[in-house]
Amino acid sequence: MKGKSTEIIGSGYNGKSSSLARYHSINPPIYHASTVLFEDYAELKTVGQGQYDGFTYGTDGSPTQRAFEQAMTELEGGHHTWAFPSGLAAITSVLQAFLKSGDHLLVCNSVYGPVRRFAKNLLAKFGVTTSYFPAHAGANIVDYIRPETRFILLESPGSNTFEIQDVPAVVKVAKERGILTAIDNTWATPLFFRPFEHGVDISIHSVTKYISGHSDLLLGTATVSQACYADFHKLIRALEIFASEDACYMALRGLKTLSVRLKQHEASALELATWLEGQAAVEKVLHPALPSHPEHALWQRDFKGSTGIFSFVLKPEYQEDSVARFVDSLELFGIGYSWGGFKSLVTAGKFAQSDISRYHDRWMIRLNLGLEDVEDLQADVQRALAAL
Repeated sequence: MKGKSTEIIGSGYNGKSSSLARYHSINPPIYHASTVLFEDYAELKTVGQGQYDGFTYGTDGSPTQRAFEQAMTELEGGHHTWAFPSGLAAITSVLQAFLKSGDHLLVCNSVYGPVRRFAKNLLAKFGVTTSYFPAHAGANIVDYIRPETRFILLESPGSNTFEIQDVPAVVKVAKERGILTAIDNTWATPLFFRPFEHGVDISIHSVTKYISGHSDLLLGTATVSQACYADFHKLIRALEIFASEDACYMALRGLKTLSVRLKQHEASALELATWLEGQAAVEKVLHPALPSHPEHALWQRDFKGSTGIFSFVLKPEYQEDSVARFVDSLELFGIGYSWGGFKSLVTAGKFAQSDISRYHDRWMIRLNLGLEDVEDLQADVQRALAAL
């Protein structure tokens, strides 16, 4: 007769339950596991020989993670996707995989701020130099390339100042010189911009934002071309990078409603941005889908839609105290970082990160339009503008 502890350990599910094999659901199960069981010694032996194509340990990820990664691969049109604990983790992993001491990294000036910190505080420590090019660059990217340039990181549009790069022109120059390109495609999502169709080697997303859509998880992805797969896979194996099963499950669930949500985000943002262009306190609205945007023609050529985040620049007479009054007067917009969720958000400041930006030293307000009724959001902004 077995002891109670032995009975407890073996009860319910022993790793080979046939009843679970017949359980089918719309969403995949969430697998919480560190140890993965093998059928027999022969199967275990194939792992040591590098011939096993299944899961070997929790750091390989899980079926939940693989399901989400496969969905992203199909949506992106790339070769393979890996999930990461955050969008920044995806970006920094890409840079570590493809850069070495002596290399030069070229980054668009509007890049996500923490990437600058990573380049300065870590890449520089290991002998990688970084420089920045104007966020509206195209074929003139050639003016910023050095003999040791190995990698170009794009973000189009940037998520604060919304400049757009001429991605096909940049990629053409890069490929002629054997330089890899990656893009942070979080703003557009794969529904509105398809990096691989324009020759980009790697597409990166902060899944935290539109793909998740609910402001309740941290996750990132990097999707690579077939040519980049082997080198990136080496990094994944070396660092045992994997993402939370729960986050992957929630991201996959959010992904299913992405197209429906984006339609509402797009419509609301366009309506409010167009209205803001006629307001007396506003000097410039930075939204790529507006004809007034400097790169509007590029947006029309390369993008299939726009999303729910944009900025506007106040006229010079309005300084920080005015910005504070505006932000504090809003009732429907939460004050908080990130974007892409169902609740509208606001941030404000001097977002331009260097003096090569068009909007250097200017006060800006960034709005993330959520899923509230746009009439209510407009009335809220109108009240806040009156506070100026």
